[in-house]
Amino acid sequence: MRLENLPKSKETKGIKRVGRGPGSGMGKTSTRGEKGQKARSGSSIPAWFQGGQSPLYRRIPKRGFNNKRFRCEFATINLNALDKLFNDGDIVTPELLKERGIIKDALCGIKILANGELTKKLTVKAHRFSSKAVTKIEKAGGKAEVI
Repeated sequence: MRLENLPKSKETKGIKRVGRGPGSGMGKTSTRGEKGQKARSGSSIPAWFQGGQSPLYRRIPKRGFNNKRFRCEFATINLNALDKLFNDGDIVTPELLKERGIIKDALCGIKILANGELTKKLTVKAHRFSSKAVTKIEKAGGKAEVI
């Protein structure tokens, strides 16, 4: 026996049609009870809604320290991007990267990541390097200089 050969059964029951007159037993209020916010059409109340009173997350005071305002993010560049956009023997600096439109903003600095292969001999000056990026740059015959 296979799935498509199974006999038809009444397991797939149709949906209950409510609000079709008093004889159906589900007319008038259509199983919504009496009045109130949830009885109205278009009613969808978020799970965190507490009936209009000031919600719990606003009643409890904020505590602790969040470093989000003071964090230092680095603009990241992969080696494959450097390989495409620079010639053999070039010196790569943050100013040159910004000038060529590789990065929009230097943020706290520039970090070179090791994604892709580097085939050209480049001198890369950046604020940070991943350890694999340094080995790949030196393997290609270039230099990784920390600013």
